[in-house]
Amino acid sequence: MRLDQFLVASRIVKRRSLAQEFCEKGRVYINAAVAKSSKEIKIGDEIEVRRNTESVTVRVLKLPVTKQVSKTDANTLFDTIKVDKRENAP
Repeated sequence: MRLDQFLVASRIVKRRSLAQEFCEKGRVYINAAVAKSSKEIKIGDEIEVRRNTESVTVRVLKLPVTKQVSKTDANTLFDTIKVDKRENAP
């Protein structure tokens, strides 16, 4: 599954266009490397999404079968590793 589709299905990012924008700006990392939105992800990958005020790191536990996932099932797709809040964001 593509990175941008996973971010939306798991509800880490609200819209696919926003997920693509984060990737274009270099704010999304897979296993500590900058990732493009078309990057194929697999189980066990660590994804970091850097927003203006926070950074969220998750580990992929399973990939959804379809692009749309229920809200309750979305939380089972990943395990949150770390959430960093930054007070002095630009």
